[in-house]
Amino acid sequence: KDEPVEWETPDLSQAEVEQKIKEYNSQINSNLFMSLNKDGSYTGFIKVQLKLVRPVSVPSSKKPPSLQDARRGTGRGTAVRRRTSFYLPKDAVKHLHVLSRTRAREVIEALLRKFLVVDDPRKFALFERAERHGQVYLRKLSDDEQPLRLRLLAGPSEKALSFVLKENDSGEVNWDAFSMPELHNFLRILQREEEEHLRQILQKYSYCRQKIQEALHACPLG
Repeated sequence: KDEPVEWETPDLSQAEVEQKIKEYNSQINSNLFMSLNKDGSYTGFIKVQLKLVRPVSVPSSKKPPSLQDARRGTGRGTAVRRRTSFYLPKDAVKHLHVLSRTRAREVIEALLRKFLVVDDPRKFALFERAERHGQVYLRKLSDDEQPLRLRLLAGPSEKALSFVLKENDSGEVNWDAFSMPELHNFLRILQREEEEHLRQILQKYSYCRQKIQEALHACPLG
């Protein structure tokens, strides 16, 4: 089970940043390198896993985006008058090229654009995840934290640090934050899920009933 945890993110001097980048690039087995800029900032890639439980909204005039659409960087429509809701592919993953000063809130907004999602970015939160001694720790990033800086400090290991996009839940769902079309779409989705669940239950008991009847017919009388 994920548990919240706090860990320190020390400030680095320019020389330490340069050394960290060299160490980071020497440890990766891909071309997703970090690069130091003349102004002292640096650029690199972060990978974000999407673990969303609820459906998201996209313009109804567009088909739901596939992972291929997201990789091509297809943008969102300009004027969104009607929306439709659907579930993003489970555990979808996206690499983003960002600056060291790119904030967590900007990462969320970029991810929503990539997947054509028109929901309010405040409905989502970026988390950092780490595995230590067989335990999984999760921490919600504040809006102004810089994910690439965290990536550099942790190194390239996904066990040491990975990023996850989840719903921004602090407890019960605040349904007042959703629009009327979104709420109607949620009801339709829930109805379809209920009907499918009921169908599976009826199928299960029908199969059991059939097997019991076959066993009864196979038993000798008396």
